[in-house]
Formats: sequence, C-alpha cells, structure tokens
Amino acid sequence: MAENTNTTPILELRKLCRYFGGLKAVNEVDLVLQPHALNGLIGPNGSGKTTIFNVITGIYEPTGGEVVFEGQSIGGLDPYIINQMGIARTFQNIRLFPNLTVLDNVRIAYHTHAGYSMSDAIMHSKHFDKKENELTEKAQDFLRVFNLQDRQAEIARNLPYGEQRRLEIARALASSPKLLLLDEPAAGMNPKEAITLMELIHFIRDKFDLTILLIEHQMRVVMGICEHITVMDFGQVIARGSAQDVQKDSHVIEAYLGPGAAELSKQYLKERKQ
Repeated sequence: MAENTNTTPILELRKLCRYFGGLKAVNEVDLVLQPHALNGLIGPNGSGKTTIFNVITGIYEPTGGEVVFEGQSIGGLDPYIINQMGIARTFQNIRLFPNLTVLDNVRIAYHTHAGYSMSDAIMHSKHFDKKENELTEKAQDFLRVFNLQDRQAEIARNLPYGEQRRLEIARALASSPKLLLLDEPAAGMNPKEAITLMELIHFIRDKFDLTILLIEHQMRVVMGICEHITVMDFGQVIARGSAQDVQKDSHVIEAYLGPGAAELSKQYLKERKQ
C-alpha cells in the first residue's frame, strides 16, 4: 500500500499533563504523529508512558494540555466514544474475554457496528440473522489475517501466550481504528516470537493503513521497526529522533543506566576504536 502523503497530524499532544496529587506522572509532553507513522514511546519503568496511553484513550482525564485527534480535542471524552472515533489499544497485561471463544472475542469488537436494533436482537429477526452472519464472516477474515482461523472455537485462555497477544491485536483492529496503541506487545515473548511480532506489526500497519504508537521494553523490537522514537523519564520527554539518534543520546543512556553511564559509554567506544 502506498504511504499516506497527508501531512496533517493524526494525533497531537500539546503540553499534556496528568498529575496524581503531587506526582507529575506526565508533565507538559508534546508529541506529534503523522498518518501511517510507526512510532515508539520508550523510557524506564514509571516514566509516564502508559499514563499517556490512558489519557489518550479516555481512562484518565488530562490535568492540563490537550489531546487532539484529527483536529478535534478529545481529552476527557469517554473511552467508548474515543474508540468509535478511531483509536484502539492493547494493554501491558493481556485483556481478553478469557472464557469466550477466540471467534467471539473478535466478534464482540464488531458489535458497535452491528447494524441491527435491540428489537431485532430480541425477536431474532431475519435482519438480525443476516447481520450476525456478516459479523461472523468478518471476524473469521480477521482470524485468517492473524493465522488464528484454526483456533476460532477454542476458549481464549487456552491459547499459548503469543497467540493470545495476536488475538488481542486482532480484536483491537476489528473496531476499525485509524490509530492503534500497542502497550508492550512483546512482553513475555522469546526472541523468535518477538521477531514474528515485528513482522506482524509492519504488515498490519500497511494492510490496514494504520498509524501505530507502541510502548516497548524490548529494544530489539523498538529499534527494529520504529521510524521515530520518543524517550521519556520522570514524566517528561528527554529525547526524540531515529533509533540511531536516541541510542547515542547521553540523557537516554543515563536514564536507563544511571548517572555517569553516558561518559563511561563514550570512553568504552573510544577505547574500542583504538
């Protein structure tokens, strides 16, 4: 698919703040995402990354600043409204409906666009049956994209961990988002599974013409697929740029490895060249 040439940002965070009492979890963060971008948001634990996702998706209201999606301020809107506008997400800890089948987990995401009334559902009208069959076919199409078609009748909690991750992403995409937020999608994966995930993220970005923002601690994943990376520490942005740029940034090195680490890294690289 050709890259989207639209230069109007799909998402902007403008001086975004989220405070919890005296704790500044997110403090005046600016972030701009262009359509079709694949960006990373990284930083040590507690740096404010997931809080940003929670503000974007309406779980938390911003304390200050703005969240602007496609030119419209969405800060403080209910999560279901934000989802209907075109923002979907996954979570650090997988949040499937564990006792439902793989197929039903994806079908649920389609029901906001079911196209039938409450009375149709109660009476099981012909219109209801037609729309339910259409939803099932769409859900099965998604499962084929994620190579889960042979698992559709299984209970979600019985899937291996990597397949549960794929199912969660499939369910998020079934709501037809324009922006997909992935919160540590490679958490708990071995190196082989992480490589497969990287290929999958690239594939879904292009197939569904998505913008993707991901939080990830596996640097192999972040550095391998993200076109632009924003680094946070203590609720603030400390660096931005390409993977190569942020890897060399002294503030990033010290945020991850502690004070003085940047100078030690420079000395090590100097000695290696000699």
